[in-house]
Amino acid sequence: MLNNILRLLADGQFHSGEELGEALGVSRAAVWKQLKKLEELEIPYSSVKGKGYRLQDAIELLDQDVIRRQLTQRLDILDVLLDVDSTNTWLFQRAADHMGKRYAVLAEKQVAGRGRRGRHWVSPFGKNIYLSLLVSFSGGLAALEGLSLMTAIAVERALAKLGIDGIGLKWPNDVYANGKKLAGILLEVTGEYSSHCQVVIGIGLNLSLSDHDAARIEQPWAELRSLKPGLSRNQVAAAVLDELLQAVDEFQRDGFAPYQQYWAERDIFMHKEVRIVAASNEKRGVVKGVNRKGELMLHSERGMEVINAGEISVRAAD
Repeated sequence: MLNNILRLLADGQFHSGEELGEALGVSRAAVWKQLKKLEELEIPYSSVKGKGYRLQDAIELLDQDVIRRQLTQRLDILDVLLDVDSTNTWLFQRAADHMGKRYAVLAEKQVAGRGRRGRHWVSPFGKNIYLSLLVSFSGGLAALEGLSLMTAIAVERALAKLGIDGIGLKWPNDVYANGKKLAGILLEVTGEYSSHCQVVIGIGLNLSLSDHDAARIEQPWAELRSLKPGLSRNQVAAAVLDELLQAVDEFQRDGFAPYQQYWAERDIFMHKEVRIVAASNEKRGVVKGVNRKGELMLHSERGMEVINAGEISVRAAD
């Protein structure tokens, strides 16, 4: 019932309790109980005597059928969830029951969205894209080299198809706009590390952030709404998912090597001096692109180094 109430309120206009009850075939008391659940989801709404209830902002709820109709690539299962701890965790827990399947899940809200290195990913209700895709691979971990970079390329290509140009990439798998983070990617692997395995590919993409949401983000951020106003959330979700499915096909067939130059042309730190932050140490040097495996090529005082772990500091080296 909560889904139906949200769809009625999604226009951001006032609706009386009586109107909502009639539309849903329930009492006003039942409507009120469902509205209290909006507070649990941290969905701001107001109640005005004589007018009824309205959401603080109009929202476009994700629609599984609308998204499905826009896909051109093979997808076995698509689920759209109201709220979840994280889409990656949700799929990871179900991976063993869907061996060989391409299973995608989108959520309206994440209560424990995750980025790399355990960072929290701000995931308010009905605002952004929280997407995970389960894919099976043979060949173990070696077959996954460069997949995270390929995922970032998929996001960039989807945005280009939506008419958004100038998107940059940051090793190992971030998507940037105007020097600020627009999307992040998290890959998690389960199964045999030397043979057959399954990968959950998670993408968080900022579409629209309120001042309250933005205050919780600890780095410079970008949102699609500012780059191209009026974008449909379902259209963005479908474009990113479709491009990701195509990128997985290309990667399984050819690996990352054919996309070295594509990455280099969009690398926001190409030929710039940077600081690489890893778990145990830091390195400085000039970015010289990536190799066939998607590893970073860094020219340091030691010469050309291959970096396969860590991340580039958000700021270039001093």
